Amino acid sequence: MRWINLTIIVLFVAAAIIFAFVNLETVSVSFLGFVVRAPMAILVSVFYVLGGATGGSLFALLRSSYQGSRGSFHRS
Repeated sequence: MRWINLTIIVLFVAAAIIFAFVNLETVSVSFLGFVVRAPMAILVSVFYVLGGATGGSLFALLRSSYQGSRGSFHRS
């Protein structure tokens, strides 16, 4: 199983590197009046990391909330 996970990670990193080299053109992203101009690969990478961080935090919060709720209904 460890080799499968390692293979998936290596393939993902290779795809991300290829994506970065293919998408070097500068794009504009506007949100709530803010405008950012940067290469598409950088913007996608930043938003992916932010999404992973917030998604991981949400998953951890839900897991701890679920475990806390299971403990409060413990029967004596």
